[in-house]
Amino acid sequence: MARSIITLTTDFGLADGFVGAMKGVILGISPDAAIVDITHEVPPQDVRAGAYALDAAWDAFPPGTVHVAVVDPGVGTDRLPIAACGPGATFVGPDNGTLSYVLARAGARPDAAPFEAASVALPDGWTAYHLTERAY
Repeated sequence: MARSIITLTTDFGLADGFVGAMKGVILGISPDAAIVDITHEVPPQDVRAGAYALDAAWDAFPPGTVHVAVVDPGVGTDRLPIAACGPGATFVGPDNGTLSYVLARAGARPDAAPFEAASVALPDGWTAYHLTERAY
């Protein structure tokens, strides 16, 4: 069986442990995943730049890749993440436009579905907020 590939595009930066924490949670869920960093240097909360960075890279990856994008000025709010499947790729990110370019170009289903982050196995006491909040 081929190894799962998960890409990350964020505005977290690399000066602290947030990228590492996110990768740790992913590996706790899927220990054999190959995690590839597209970038963590999207300007803070710049949804358009995050959308562009993901769109510039996603189709270079093999079919079946899961692309996770976290660039969200509304982090910590009630906004739910969305997941959308296109031919050969799955995209996960906030419902704020970060996925807009790839969804249009990838032919992903327009009925991208929100999901409860609580359905993802996070460490005890953690929420999605713990993975995405950082000092700006």
